[in-house]
Amino acid sequence: MIVRILRINKFNKNWLDLSEIYAVIIATILVLSLLLGIYYLGWLQPLELVAYDQMVRLRPALEADPRLVVIGITDEDIQAFNRWPLSDEVIARLLEKLSKYKPKVIGLDLYRDIRFEPGYDKFQKQLQISDHIIVINNLGYSETKGTPAPPNVPDERVGFNDLLLDPDNIIRRNLMFANTADTTFYSFSLRIALHYLLAQGIKPNNSPVNPNFINWGKAEFVPLSRNSGGYQTIDDQGYQILLNYRSANNIAKTISLTKFLYGTIPENWIKDKIVLIGMVAISTKDLFLTPYSPTEKKAFKMPGVLVHAQMVSQILDAVLGQRNLFIFWEQWGEFLWICSWGLIGATLAWSSRNPLIITLGNPFLVGVLFGLSFFLFLHNRWVPTTTPGLALLFTSGTVTGHRAFQAQRQQQIVMRLLGQNTSPEIANALWNSRDRLLADGKLPGQKLIATILFSDIKNFSTISEEMPPEILMEWLNEYLSVLTQCVQTHHGIINKFTGDGIMAAFGVPLPRRTQEAIAKDAYNAVACALAIEDKLKQLNQDWKNRNFPEISMRIGIFTGPIVAGSLGGKERLEYGLLGDSVNIASRLESCEKDRQPGICRILIAYQTLQYIADSFEVESWGLIPLKGRHEMVDIYLVIGWKKTPNQGTGNRE
Repeated sequence: MIVRILRINKFNKNWLDLSEIYAVIIATILVLSLLLGIYYLGWLQPLELVAYDQMVRLRPALEADPRLVVIGITDEDIQAFNRWPLSDEVIARLLEKLSKYKPKVIGLDLYRDIRFEPGYDKFQKQLQISDHIIVINNLGYSETKGTPAPPNVPDERVGFNDLLLDPDNIIRRNLMFANTADTTFYSFSLRIALHYLLAQGIKPNNSPVNPNFINWGKAEFVPLSRNSGGYQTIDDQGYQILLNYRSANNIAKTISLTKFLYGTIPENWIKDKIVLIGMVAISTKDLFLTPYSPTEKKAFKMPGVLVHAQMVSQILDAVLGQRNLFIFWEQWGEFLWICSWGLIGATLAWSSRNPLIITLGNPFLVGVLFGLSFFLFLHNRWVPTTTPGLALLFTSGTVTGHRAFQAQRQQQIVMRLLGQNTSPEIANALWNSRDRLLADGKLPGQKLIATILFSDIKNFSTISEEMPPEILMEWLNEYLSVLTQCVQTHHGIINKFTGDGIMAAFGVPLPRRTQEAIAKDAYNAVACALAIEDKLKQLNQDWKNRNFPEISMRIGIFTGPIVAGSLGGKERLEYGLLGDSVNIASRLESCEKDRQPGICRILIAYQTLQYIADSFEVESWGLIPLKGRHEMVDIYLVIGWKKTPNQGTGNRE
């Protein structure tokens, strides 16, 4: 019976596995469809940006760009000049001194659209006599008016300093061009890079393949779209690229304004360099969040002039072939990437029943996913990271939940059926070990040390002749149900019913590894026999009141090696127990039938006594030959529980 129940899984394996595969596929498709829908709606964009920021922080920082120098206006500089904005005279003096060092380009990241006397004429003069000074304007937004550039400066020396903020107010993009119906505006960083590279004869050109692509030196600039990388809902107007930060706080050599004006600076610090002038004072509002902000304790915001320095450095590196621009997969590539990780998660959950493997496997696979994403990121490819991770976890969780639900239903059925023949503990152990025990739909034969119990009713043939068959069946089932309950209570299994008796085993189907476990099985068998004796006394009294016959019974118990496994063919299998130990237990029950000292005679052999001698009172019957055996067997009658000093009779289980 046990094998027939367990082998349901094996004999129906093909169609069950096929149905499970269909269920897994459907569940995976539903989960991935839902997740992809959420992803394309942009609801997962914040998580992708968090992953992007983390990878920016994890990758090695580059050294300061040797081509750039930043002259930063600090809070101390403002205090030294005792005013803000600084006067035109101070800025004119700064530009005049800088020109003596012969820099390639000067980028002035300060608004100078109105006069800040004194020194306005001097400032204008510096702008006119030098053609390598780039100034800024601000385009503004629909609700915010922009700020014009200083007057009388040619358009080719003006760049807008507007910075694009993502929905979480972090700068991750560089707006290189902004367009209106009739005008194209260049960014501040692009103007500086253009001026520097044109001096070296490196010009940008539109790509012949796509007019929106720009071939410039060793780089091909491709504009961001609204769904590039982890983005899904950004405003992609204008010509944007992903900002590739150089480092958190070591972008370029930085000199304070007062130090430069009143100190001595080595000429090679400035000559042929790009010099950016702007505010680095904490008290100003020209500070922005970057991917580094969450881990920066002191200055978690980056001054605007340093952000522009990052942009200039990125453009120069790309054009000169020193740092590649980020590239992105097509939509179908991202779709396959996300779905692949979802299938990996579903496969893990479907192929393993071990919760530990799934529990450890999911974090491991998420780590592999992040590792691959980070490897691609180091090679300037930004692919979705959080979304495939969620796909892996959700499909794994869904399939695990489905399998758990199916397994629970199967277990409830199997446990209910097994529970009719075994104790709940053995039924549970069988269920948990089903994969190991079952091979090709059978329980493979294995050698065990077990204790076998046979029972039989004395003079059953005479009793059956005196009772109608239907009454006999009812009476016999009442008797056998009591025996079954006693066996299960003492952790045994009913191997078979023998008409008016049973064959039970203690110590199967799971092998015992220690002598203590074997002794426990022997103890349980004898305790079970004594419990049956007690129950029989109650049954006889009840039967007497109901005019049913009273009975006596015999029990034989033997402990020794057996072979347990499936017997039969595909159409009919049963759990067989074979071996000399089984035969001896059967012969013990039937030997010397006339010697019946009580209503329940319990005979054991020395092989069982050696395990239970300290717990039970026995009477030796000596060496007795058994039918079919050449050697005699040392037989003992179990009288009851051993008495202890403090009690008349030991407690029965």
